[in-house]
Amino acid sequence: MTVDPRHQPECAADAFRFPARAVGSGDDHERDTRWGGHSHSAHELIWNECGVGHAVTGRQLWTVTRTVGLWIPAGAPHSGSAPAGSRQMAVYFDASNPPLSDHPVAVDLTDLLRLLLDRLVTETLTSDAHRTTEQMIFDVLRPSDHGLVLQVPSSPLVAPVVDAVRRDPADRRTLKDWARELGVSTRTITRVFERETDLGFTRWLAAARAQVAVRLLGEDMPIAKVADAVGYGSASSFTTAFRRVTGTTPGQFFAADLHAV
Repeated sequence: MTVDPRHQPECAADAFRFPARAVGSGDDHERDTRWGGHSHSAHELIWNECGVGHAVTGRQLWTVTRTVGLWIPAGAPHSGSAPAGSRQMAVYFDASNPPLSDHPVAVDLTDLLRLLLDRLVTETLTSDAHRTTEQMIFDVLRPSDHGLVLQVPSSPLVAPVVDAVRRDPADRRTLKDWARELGVSTRTITRVFERETDLGFTRWLAAARAQVAVRLLGEDMPIAKVADAVGYGSASSFTTAFRRVTGTTPGQFFAADLHAV
């Protein structure tokens, strides 16, 4: 399947204003879609109504779902992707609004927040009602404890490890295997991962696999096949590892009531 490349400019924060203080957009992707590096003059909140998307900010790889979105402050460079069959949503807030955070953060898409966003971008509101709705959105916006973000190490030493896991998350080479291939000690590899990701190799690998698993689960792949695709011998071992990374089971991760108000 071909990839649909999208190109957008890099804009400084508050480079221009738009009449509405928030603008919404939705995009159904018939093909795998990739956005190259860009930035917006406005704050951006993105999430996926169906399917699972990803966004990259610096060395952080974020997973974007129906229940957990991503806040990207105005001017912050980022890129992203969405698989065929997914629907991604975005709402842009004028940079004159105080940012939820001055760096990208995951956001819970609660039922209340979803209703307010829908009202803001689909209904014809008076200026006062628009301002009130937008203020309510900022009142309920909260960083999420359920965000799935992977810190990608930049050290050339472990680049072969990162590349191998990206190509095949089921790669079963252990820390000892990689140490032998790279000609260094296991402790050296561990120090690099801990310094650059705050995780040891094993925990980082589990987090990388969980990100791929979320995408496959979002495509309705059976859990046993997902477990095999990301390198686990059984659905139960995969579920245990997934819970360690996300704090919940694969089924609960996508449950709408997980983030209920």
